[in-house]
Amino acid sequence: MNELDAIDRAILSIVQRDGRISNARLAERVSLSETPCARRLKRLEAEGYITGYRAELSHRALGLGVTAFVHVRFAVHDRALSEQFEREVQAIDRIVSCHNISGSADYLLEVVATDLDDYGMFTRDVLRALPGVSSIESMLSLREVKRDTGAPLL
Repeated sequence: MNELDAIDRAILSIVQRDGRISNARLAERVSLSETPCARRLKRLEAEGYITGYRAELSHRALGLGVTAFVHVRFAVHDRALSEQFEREVQAIDRIVSCHNISGSADYLLEVVATDLDDYGMFTRDVLRALPGVSSIESMLSLREVKRDTGAPLL
């Protein structure tokens, strides 16, 4: 990967906030002509700085009123079991993020559900049945204070 200059950082900052911006508008905002701007954007994509474009959906509008953060613990720390767990988690849409963490738990999941009954059934029928899981601890979000899916450009 190349070193990012000020224009690259400006492009990244703008497209992570507005992935639908036209090349003409982007070029104008970073003070480049359209062709060099398009070239830089393609390079940033090719080098892996930009991994995709997508729409952010409202959990509330979709009826997903519960967000839970779940500590998952394993009794046995086996690489094959962890890999199987991670593969299965990838296929479960209600798990919106999964992190292998340090500390008293092995994984931290962010899970969405329509309501507490729905979350309870999901916990019983899905989370506890995942390979390797010996215990789970749920923390329910009372209110989302901040959600920013962008990356800081330090």
